[in-house]
Amino acid sequence: MRLSRRRILHVSLGAVTLVVGGGAGGLLALRGCAPHVDGLLCLSDQEYRTLGAVATALFPEGGAFPIGAAQLDLARVFDGFLADEDDDRRGDLKKALLLLEYGPVVYERRGVTFSHLSAEDRVAHFERWQTSDDLTRRQVALALRRFLSVVFYDRPEVWPHIGYALLPVPA
Repeated sequence: MRLSRRRILHVSLGAVTLVVGGGAGGLLALRGCAPHVDGLLCLSDQEYRTLGAVATALFPEGGAFPIGAAQLDLARVFDGFLADEDDDRRGDLKKALLLLEYGPVVYERRGVTFSHLSAEDRVAHFERWQTSDDLTRRQVALALRRFLSVVFYDRPEVWPHIGYALLPVPA
């Protein structure tokens, strides 16, 4: 049986569509659905989940401080912080979170996204990003660490643990 050029093109186009569509569908399936979070100002549910995973990797409960990112809901606090930023900065952060979320898949050829890694694997993965030869990964890790640190250390609940006490205002 002889195939016409038209038939070869249709089969080729169908195969490419299947591969590309299947790849994108596979990535979305790996990411999974994030639970809905009420009251977010800037972040999607997926971005909130990823940011929460980063925050708990950087500031775990009982780590350097007895209080951790999860107790402070640092991802929600950061969402409020982002509400005052311009669209370009919010867009950059969203791209950084997407890149980090798929980092284990893209850079390490693992079949799991950042949010689905174990707590220990998240810390190790993020540490590899901080010391990577790839400038983009280092910049993403540095930016997320800095932004989350600003929000974490700005919380009054953290102040007693760093020796910062509010002085009473004289009457």
